[in-house]
Amino acid sequence: MRDPDALIARAGIRGDPDHDQHFLVDDRVLDRLPTYLEEIDADTSHVLEIGGGTGVLTDRLLAVGDEVTVVERDPDLAAFLREEFADKIAAGELTVIEGDALAVDLPDFSASVSNLPYGVSSEIAFRLFPEGKPLVLMFQQEFAERMVAESGTSEYGRLSVSSQHYADIQLVESIPKEAFSPPPAVQSAVIRAVPREPDYEVDDEEFFLRFVKALFTQRRKTIRNAIRNTAHISGLAEPKAVVDAADDDVLQKRAGAMAPAEFAALAQLAWEVGEPDAD
Repeated sequence: MRDPDALIARAGIRGDPDHDQHFLVDDRVLDRLPTYLEEIDADTSHVLEIGGGTGVLTDRLLAVGDEVTVVERDPDLAAFLREEFADKIAAGELTVIEGDALAVDLPDFSASVSNLPYGVSSEIAFRLFPEGKPLVLMFQQEFAERMVAESGTSEYGRLSVSSQHYADIQLVESIPKEAFSPPPAVQSAVIRAVPREPDYEVDDEEFFLRFVKALFTQRRKTIRNAIRNTAHISGLAEPKAVVDAADDDVLQKRAGAMAPAEFAALAQLAWEVGEPDAD
């Protein structure tokens, strides 16, 4: 495997905290990341990496994947990856896409292992989740803990419900600041997301996620008041009709105590009687 420090030296670049650029340089962490796919016997025929950087993780993914596609926003780093891995590109094993991961067309990948740019990690994650593929993604520790949180805990929120709607999510490793160059201000963590269908049904997924977002904007309010106060977010034309139709036990709860299936049942009721916007 290529040495992380040597790759940084050959690239002639330094990480820039002001631009959310921190390079993972700990060999032990890098070596472990692909194994989180192997543990679930995931399909590694085409592995997607978001944020290739200097190629330290790319190098390891090429060892386990039949084909790897890397999306890299920085033009200089994209050019370096093409030069550093020219033989793999020529062999058809690696594709480097230069551009913003939120804007480019993504390939039909089988799994993703990525050290995401933290500033846009949420947006990228929710672009990947609907693809229904196994994911091994690195986030800030606090963000990862919120993704896996259970109802009734202080970390539980909109992110928890939305993430767990798409997959079983496990925090598999915490990573110290010192594993990066330059070290970020916070500790990081790796989650593994195994796609599955939720144990509930909703007629409109977009509305369900919007409804969850709305209620968590008033997490200290009862569900009754949150429904009434957030129609401008949820898009409900008749929030009173939802309150009138819902069980009182549910209306007395607060968002942080509502399990995902409870949110789904309430969202379904709101969809049926609350006249939500078509958007």
